[in-house]
Amino acid sequence: MNGDGPASPPVGFLPQAGRGAFSAHNGPFFHRPGVEGAEQAFFALDRHCNGVGLIHGGMLSAFLDGLLAAAAAQASGATPVTMHLSVGYLDMGKAGDWVTGAAWATRVTRDIAFVEGEARMQSRTLARASGVFKLMRRRT
Repeated sequence: MNGDGPASPPVGFLPQAGRGAFSAHNGPFFHRPGVEGAEQAFFALDRHCNGVGLIHGGMLSAFLDGLLAAAAAQASGATPVTMHLSVGYLDMGKAGDWVTGAAWATRVTRDIAFVEGEARMQSRTLARASGVFKLMRRRT
């Protein structure tokens, strides 16, 4: 699988812009607007895989970090910066299919957001994550 993936993402997902150079290089990423929490997706390509042909743990970790940050931003209205990210890998995925993820804030204070989420491929959970995010707000 060497192309850019299929022509269209899963139903309801739109291209996501503004994630920075690192994410643009690893994407493209998609998001589903209008949901509680955050939902995102990417099509797994050969470049997302390790030497044995499985989606690289670093790719899943980077995907989950952005996904959890999106949920923290939605819940707080602030810009989240990762303080802690914990990822548990549960199953393996290969290039040639969509990875989708969902995340939700479990607690939000003035300065900190606690978030959980997971990455899935079809009906299988590939990884679960929890994160703590510093909430950056503009000073007035």
